[in-house]
Amino acid sequence: MSGKGAAWTEAFLEMMAVERAAARNTLSAYGRDLADAAGFLAGLGRDLSDATAEDVEAYFADLGARGLSAATAARRRAAVRQFYRFVLGEGWRGDDPSRRVEAPKKGRSLPKVLSREEMDRLIAAAGARDGASHALRLACMVELAYASGLRISELTGLTLAALARDPAYLIVKGKGGKERLAPLNEPARAAVKAYLEVRPAFLPKGDTANPWLFPSRGKGGRLTPRRFAQLLDEAAADAGIDPGRVSPHVLRHAFATHLLEGGADLRVVQKLLGHADIATTQIYTHVASDRLSEVVRSKHPLAKK
Repeated sequence: MSGKGAAWTEAFLEMMAVERAAARNTLSAYGRDLADAAGFLAGLGRDLSDATAEDVEAYFADLGARGLSAATAARRRAAVRQFYRFVLGEGWRGDDPSRRVEAPKKGRSLPKVLSREEMDRLIAAAGARDGASHALRLACMVELAYASGLRISELTGLTLAALARDPAYLIVKGKGGKERLAPLNEPARAAVKAYLEVRPAFLPKGDTANPWLFPSRGKGGRLTPRRFAQLLDEAAADAGIDPGRVSPHVLRHAFATHLLEGGADLRVVQKLLGHADIATTQIYTHVASDRLSEVVRSKHPLAKK
């Protein structure tokens, strides 16, 4: 990929990384998907920057003709659509050539979930990272996310004042400015106490009044979602877990699924996650049911050998 289309792609990926805190794996996937589209368009004598609606329609049709999995084809279509929405928003084109092409209907995928044993290993690996202060910080973040189901933006946006008095729960302002209660269990509270002892090590020079729970010497004064995702990948590898299965949002998935597996009411989990619609929460019941069914099949005395 070269020329204007390549420059636009680079700008799009930078926006996804900075503004939407896309994980490294997500950025790589978007890059591959757009490179695939650019390769097809090059065969038509076109570039991503000057492709017509007919060109994009032909590319989408080609995806279906290649025999790709439905998930892969849908992801590539979604990448192209998001790219052109970004280009249109930047004013680089006056049209969106992907708008008129209808996407095929696709079933909702189940979220990735770590088992309880894998979560224990991940927390242990986070606490064993090189550098005592860095290990305490990462372990604290993982414990908080898993204990309370916080979104990554909510976690990195926590203030010191919110945790300074060892609360049993947090008041979190989520999507749409809506507030909810997020519980903190004893392991999470202990992890916060241990981290607060070393928090000064992360303060920007001369910034003793930094308000963030997880300060950083970076430009924003606090740890970024992207950096947390990188550290989480490293801890997952140390724990013997495929980093592709781990992300900040997967910790939120584990929180919800493990609560349901333990018998929690779906409405309670909805409130804890801050979901406006219970249908969004219900997807976790399928994950929990699959796990429970597997336990019955493998552990019940009447199960077939």
